[in-house]
Amino acid sequence: KGQYASCFLGVMQDDSILGIFNTVKQCALISKTAGGIGLSISNIRATGAHINGAMGKSNGIVPMLRVFNETARYVDQGRRRKGSFAMYIEPWHADIEAFLELRKNHGDENAKARDLFTALWVPDLFMQRVKEDKMWTLFCPSVVNLQDVHSEAFNKMYEHAEANLQGKRIRARDLWEKIIRTQIETGTPYMVYKDRVNSHSNQQHLGTIKGANLCAEVTEYTSPDEIAVCTLASIALPSFMGSEFDFEKLGATVEKVVRNLDRVIDVTYYPLGEAQNSNSKHRPMGIGVQGLADVIQMNKMAYDSEEAVRFDAEIFETMYYHALKSSCQLARERGVHSSFEGSPASKGTLQFDFYGLSPSRFDWAALKEDIKLYGLRNSLLLAVMPTASTAQILGNSEGTDPRTSNLYSRRVLSGEFMVENHVLRSQVDNWDEVKKVMLRDYGSVQKAPVSDEIKARFKTVWEMSQKWVIKHAAARQPFICQSQSMNLFLAEPTINQVNAMHFYAWSSKLKTGMYYLRTRPKVNPVQVIRDAHCVTHRDAHRDAHREEPVCESCSA
Repeated sequence: KGQYASCFLGVMQDDSILGIFNTVKQCALISKTAGGIGLSISNIRATGAHINGAMGKSNGIVPMLRVFNETARYVDQGRRRKGSFAMYIEPWHADIEAFLELRKNHGDENAKARDLFTALWVPDLFMQRVKEDKMWTLFCPSVVNLQDVHSEAFNKMYEHAEANLQGKRIRARDLWEKIIRTQIETGTPYMVYKDRVNSHSNQQHLGTIKGANLCAEVTEYTSPDEIAVCTLASIALPSFMGSEFDFEKLGATVEKVVRNLDRVIDVTYYPLGEAQNSNSKHRPMGIGVQGLADVIQMNKMAYDSEEAVRFDAEIFETMYYHALKSSCQLARERGVHSSFEGSPASKGTLQFDFYGLSPSRFDWAALKEDIKLYGLRNSLLLAVMPTASTAQILGNSEGTDPRTSNLYSRRVLSGEFMVENHVLRSQVDNWDEVKKVMLRDYGSVQKAPVSDEIKARFKTVWEMSQKWVIKHAAARQPFICQSQSMNLFLAEPTINQVNAMHFYAWSSKLKTGMYYLRTRPKVNPVQVIRDAHCVTHRDAHRDAHREEPVCESCSA
């Protein structure tokens, strides 16, 4: 079956046995054809809630999530890889604390679902309560349905519920600390900001967006009869480097990609009618990049510099303009997507308008008039996804992340091989000496015999402030109509550091405040360098007549 879509987004059909197990079935069918799934579960009643039909008490979300966990393990595309489900919950849900325990390595095994990816769909009100050290109230969805509202409407409904309904009162910072401790231990839950996604979306007229996808960059409207779908493409930025970066060629490539992905929407196999229903109405796509760190280094910039941040924004302004231009042209040729009328774009409001920007690289005013006149073929166009496999195949750095190392080994089915930063190699004359130091220092050049300029340019992500990673994301976000899979990296994270990063990302108006929190192991293996003239004891015994020195380090 020609299933070319990467991402599916769903919502629990209903808070009932029928609704839950219909959703399990949907996830199984999507996983069967290798789709990654993001699922919103905030409408499922909490532990202890009354069940009318059985006249009993609910077991809450954890036993239900264990069913999804085993479904992901069982429906594994013919033993090729297990299914991938991300579960999104809002922090007012009464079972939020149990949710945070799902992936931890300690505790009751019957309360774990370690094969699921956890994610938080965070309203601004929660962040404000944490910031101001105020109380927070947890509610059961059977008492008040807060999933279907956002921004001011959410705030009013939540505060009314606090004043009139029964809920569990806790200190917001106590829950916040539990969230951060869980992220330090497990790398998740993801942080995606509900109000920012909804108020800055070209699909906001459809209804409240309730969750994102498996990788936290696709943010689309879902409902019981619409499973959102997104077809993706990653553009390899290093292919546009000559003596300087070719923005014109990038724009032309983006226009081709829009046409190709729009065609994929028509020809792909849909595992479910609800998925086809959604995709045929809204026709979204996600165009992202790989190799951003490479082109920054090729242009002899440091990732942690204002110059690089501006360059990053220029790349995405170019991509957004040409994606809209191509989608508008397709609308003239083949018609607009059926949900275009009433969308912000139909009224002349584009993504950067939500951020109060007035970019000047292109004639945006003329493009807005064309869009109002002819419409758009696609409701959403850009999304920055992770690109682990394709970036390795093409030899690029992953997505928009800085490089984690300039030299590392990668193990795949065909064996283990060394991956080098080819940009660094092209900019130094003493590669063998530099490589030897990097082998000892886990891919770092900070102690290598290179200039200070090279050291600054080729810092790994562990050697720079994460403020720069967030600044880059904030600079490109006004030109990305969906969101970004933005990882944050801390070698030895503390609660204060993670707290500061989250609030900086939230105040920078990012939609996704964190995909994974990446950390380094507490203890690294001893790095052993074997010089060309050294031999092992085994080799020395075999060639005893030679007078070559024996390397004691590598004889173990």
